[in-house]
Formats: sequence, C-alpha cells, structure tokens
Amino acid sequence: MFTHKRSDFPEGFLFGAATSAYQIEGHAYGGAGRAMWDDFAATPGNVVRAEDGARACDHYHRYESDLDLLRDGGFDAYRFSTSWARVMPDGRKVNGEGLEFYDRLVDAMLERNLKPCATLYHWELPSALADLGGWRNRDIAHWFGDFTEAVMARIGDRTYSVATINEFWCVSWLSHFAGHHAPGLRDIRATARAMHHVLLAHGTSIERMRGMGVGNLGAVFNMEWAAPADDSPQAAEAAALYDDYYNHFFVSGAFKGTYPDRLVAALGPHFPDRWQEDMATIKVPLDWAGINYYTRSILAPNDGPWPHHHSVEGPLEKTQMGWEVYPQGLHDFLVRTAAEYTGDLPLYVTENGMANADTLTKGAVQDDARIAYFQSHLQAVRDAIAKGVPVQGYMAWSLMDNFEWALGYEKRFGMVHVDFETLDRTPKASWHAFKEILT
Repeated sequence: MFTHKRSDFPEGFLFGAATSAYQIEGHAYGGAGRAMWDDFAATPGNVVRAEDGARACDHYHRYESDLDLLRDGGFDAYRFSTSWARVMPDGRKVNGEGLEFYDRLVDAMLERNLKPCATLYHWELPSALADLGGWRNRDIAHWFGDFTEAVMARIGDRTYSVATINEFWCVSWLSHFAGHHAPGLRDIRATARAMHHVLLAHGTSIERMRGMGVGNLGAVFNMEWAAPADDSPQAAEAAALYDDYYNHFFVSGAFKGTYPDRLVAALGPHFPDRWQEDMATIKVPLDWAGINYYTRSILAPNDGPWPHHHSVEGPLEKTQMGWEVYPQGLHDFLVRTAAEYTGDLPLYVTENGMANADTLTKGAVQDDARIAYFQSHLQAVRDAIAKGVPVQGYMAWSLMDNFEWALGYEKRFGMVHVDFETLDRTPKASWHAFKEILT
C-alpha cells in the first residue's frame, strides 16, 4: 500500500484515472464509423493477433458500473476521450447517437461527483479523413475545429476541463516516422507535416472553444526523458536531438510559438509552405498543461540515416512493456516545463502508470509492482510541488485493462482487471491502495 496520504498534496489536488474511447468503449456499437485504427489493425502484422477495438471493454454499455469503480475508489476526476469516428462517422456529418452517449456519460460522472476531464482526440480519426491524407492534410485543422464545436455544443457546459489532442508526438512521429501506430507510415515529409498540422489543429480547436465560451482549456504532451548512453559528445547530441523532437518541439510550439533550431534545420524543407504564419494560432493561450509520463530512453549515436541514433537498453527495473521505471524523469519534466514554458499555469500529470503481467487468482490481482510504481511517481510529484511547481492533479493510467494499440490486449495497464472473454471487472490491489488513501 501507499505511504502517501491525500493530505500530503495541496488542497484541491485532483486524483483521477484516465482512459480513451477506442481502447475501452467498443467501436462496433452506437453507430460509430470506421476509424483509422480499424484499417491499421486489419493489415496483417500491424497489431498483435490482429486485435482491434470493436468490442474492447464494452464501456459503451457498462459505463455506469465503470464510473461506480471510480466513485467507490474515492477518485475526484475521470479523464476520458470523445471518439471523432463515433461523433462524425464520415468525418463531417454528426451521428446523434454518438453525441447522446457522451451526454449520458458526462451526466453519469456528475451524478457520482466526478469531474469530467475531456480529451477531444485520442487517435480515433475517421477513415474517411485518413483517406484524404489525415494529419498530412492542412485542412484537418478546420475539420478538427468542426468536430470540436459539435462535441462542445453538447457537453461543453458540463466539462471540468478540456484537452484538445492527446500526445502530439504519437499522433505525428510514432505514426508517420516510426510507423508503429496508424497510419503506419515511415516518411519524413509526412512526419514534418503531421507534426505541424497537429499543433495547428490544436490551436484552431482552442480558438473555436474560446468563441463558444468553453473554459479551462489545455493540451496533453507525452514526454520521455532522454539520457546519453555514455559520456561522449556524440551521445550527448543524440540525447539532445531526441529530447527536441520528442519533448521540446510540441510544448515549445504551443507555448512559445517556436520550434527547436535542430528540428527546423532537419525538417524545415518538409514543413508546409509559409508554416511560420500559423504560429500565432498554434501559440493560442492555454489555461493548463498536462504531462503524460512513463519512462526514459537511453540514446546512442549511429551511422544510419537521420536522426542518427537509436535507443539502448538501460540498467533499471523494467515494466511489461520493457520500459525502465525512472520516476526522477517525471519530477524533472514537471520542474523543467514550469521553468521553461508554462510558468504559473496549473500542471497536471494526465497519464502515468505501468503495464504488468497481472493474473487473476482466487478473485484477486496482487499487482505489487504497480503499487510501487505509483508510490515512487507520486513521490516525484510531491518533490516537484515542494519546489514550487504548481501541479494540481494526477491521473493514473489506466482505470482498467484495455486495447493497448499495436500490442492488442496483451499488455495490462489497468487498476481494474478485465477478463476479455467475459468482460468481468475485478479491482486490483492498486485500486484498493488508492481507495485506502482517497476515501
């Protein structure tokens, strides 16, 4: 169990749990249209066992009992996402059934005294828009603005907070350069355009919501600490470049209206024409920022193509994902982000957690490794707060085991165990650990 107490954190500090639509809802239900991830999963070799989010956790039909788990665990907030492909199956025309689901979902949160923390986009791009180029197409900023207005016209009067896009790096780099996520490209020109357009869509979305009077608006950045593999200048440069394209690029664009010099030099020829003219929209003022943090990478230089480096295995304890457990990185990102970018704006840890090979034994799951992970990362948050960083909340990833993208249902991140045959939910020891300190 945790050694922390709720009283160890500032008054009003939010404890919550996070999920995303495609990972838990069941995309086959409620009139949702085909999503880019449906297409990606249908292509052999992209997803473990060719699994997809058609049924997932069937949260679409079980949301009330799932929200009961949050309430009963003493959590204050629920971070959820709205599926673009559910709300606009063809990317343009609104599906009333989709909006009605989110209407019911938000009302059910409020009935349980849970603060609704909405994320507009967590990768559920309609296939119809992907076929038009998706994030490579500049028009996506306007399409996303229209989606934003459709959702916020329905639930924006009751949300506690709204984030535009979850993890800009994953939407652009991981999906268009590394090819590990949908649409599965390995194209530097597509990557550069997606990196810029995802920020332009973010800024456009914020402007649309400001015009509607929706408040408490922010963005969620995933960050991964970059460490050099040795003391050589080449390793230091490898880590600095990784830090730039993974961490600095998106937060610098959103808060300073500039991109790191290394990235402009490398990617500038591939950016859209007159991209500098978009920076005023990209730099639109925000009310808060979220950081998703899991691990660090150790970078070594190589003689391959740009970016001329690769990750090497580190010495620390690993999660089921093979990710090192490195809580110091969360502390350092909170401190650095406030010092360099966000100043006095509230910061939230919007995702933090670990995958573990959990097993259900006699009706219980003893996930001690996850409890230790949360314990150490909550301490990192407390240490940052002690240095004056305005951290105002922590969202555990995830409420329940779910569809872990290209890894299918194999990796379990949940505080609640899901049997993917029966869909039965069983709170794990980590859920009970939170309940002990929150209730």
